[in-house]
Amino acid sequence: MHVAFEVPEDVALLLGENPASLGRAALEALALEGIRAGKITAGQARRLLGIVSRYEMDGFLKAHGVFLPLSTADVELDAATASRFLVDRPACASSTWRKSARRQQTPAP
Repeated sequence: MHVAFEVPEDVALLLGENPASLGRAALEALALEGIRAGKITAGQARRLLGIVSRYEMDGFLKAHGVFLPLSTADVELDAATASRFLVDRPACASSTWRKSARRQQTPAP
């Protein structure tokens, strides 16, 4: 769908450097307000804005002060998923490095 609207030139100059950036700013504002009002999901806003990565979308929302609601169940599910990941994964290089660094700091007898 194509949407067009008129913006007074003096206001347009305050809101964006050029017509393309003004259009993008309007699209972003529409997506952000849609999420805030609960009318669209973050996934739908991501499609609207052409953002490919969920992480990029999370950063975009955070930069604009929009934080998605999390329930206790969401946090518990994330914690359980993280725990499974840590149990199934072999020791990472950083923990090996820390052990090595501690051994080097221990004075020799």
